[in-house]
Amino acid sequence: MCRYRAGVLTVTSVNVNGIRAAAKKGFAEWLAETGADVVCLQEVRAEAAQIPDEVREPDGWHVVLAPSVAKGRAGVAIYSRRAPERVQTGFGSDEFDTSGRYVEIDLPGVTVASLYLPSGEVGTEKQDEKYRFMAEFRTYLTELKARAAADGREVVVCGDWNIAHQEADLKNWRANRKNSGFLPEERDWLGTVFETEYVDVVRALHPDAEGPYSWWSYRGRAFDNDTGWRIDYQVVTPGLAERAVKGFVERAATHEERWSDHAPVTVVYGA
Repeated sequence: MCRYRAGVLTVTSVNVNGIRAAAKKGFAEWLAETGADVVCLQEVRAEAAQIPDEVREPDGWHVVLAPSVAKGRAGVAIYSRRAPERVQTGFGSDEFDTSGRYVEIDLPGVTVASLYLPSGEVGTEKQDEKYRFMAEFRTYLTELKARAAADGREVVVCGDWNIAHQEADLKNWRANRKNSGFLPEERDWLGTVFETEYVDVVRALHPDAEGPYSWWSYRGRAFDNDTGWRIDYQVVTPGLAERAVKGFVERAATHEERWSDHAPVTVVYGA
């Protein structure tokens, strides 16, 4: 059972594309104004000492950072209004636990995780790395759900999954069928997650919508034309999905007001 602020839990996930740069462009102001109870970040690309004070130790937040050992790469974080009961960095992987790609916390009745899945690139080692991560992480997702169920908890894995699951999840799907992020094997892998154990909660709330997209290239007029991808998900256990009452992308009003090439994805879970 989700037990948070009288049963209501608002969770936001966003790839900040470098927290130091985002802080200068408006992320700090957004964080100060958000009504979320938990904020999951990806691609932080900084260690604690490199992050501005107003973002590293903001008033009213408990912050968990999981930077990568590779300087200036990856990095995930979770901001929570309530102090975590438990913190875990990584998912038991010899290869990936120091790569700044996964962190989870326990709050009353719910485990919240921030994930940054490798982006991949067809025909390169980066794609092989992505497949290795996917294989290991798929096993962990099963274990996580079972452990949470045994403890009477729900789970929400937020993050940049770097895979568009369906044709409705990216504008130019025909041109991307052979590109990483929309390969058949990637989509099938994500499908097994959604079909057997977890729920893509924003899609469940918007079953017939194109998008809503959460990432737009900085090139050309992709943002202005809404030529985007939906690769940022909140993937949740069925019990929590049933309590989702609202899910939306916090899309900036104009290109100039963006502080990342991604936009925050927010879901409100009721009692």
